[in-house]
Amino acid sequence: MRGQCLRFYFCDDAGESASPRHEWLLQHARSIGIAGGSVFRAIAGFGRHGGLHEPRFGELPGSQPLLVEFVLPEEEARRLIDSLASEPLALTHVCWPVEFGLVGGRS
Repeated sequence: MRGQCLRFYFCDDAGESASPRHEWLLQHARSIGIAGGSVFRAIAGFGRHGGLHEPRFGELPGSQPLLVEFVLPEEEARRLIDSLASEPLALTHVCWPVEFGLVGGRS
């Protein structure tokens, strides 16, 4: 099946909400019918403001770079992006074409 890989980048912090952004994004995607998504932690990273984000011993949470990734049909990727346009949260994302499916298993 052909579709899109949609990836969002941000740091692990709750911002002004009660839950971390990655949890909010996964819950939001599920609420609009997206079948699945994954969260990955990066060792370090920097973004458009140039500040290096990496966890350090004894530091408060919020500096760990994260990405949330969805592999889904193009229509669902567009629906997810469109649904986020009205949210107050600004999220950096990338999207590219992929081929995906299941391999193996029992018939």
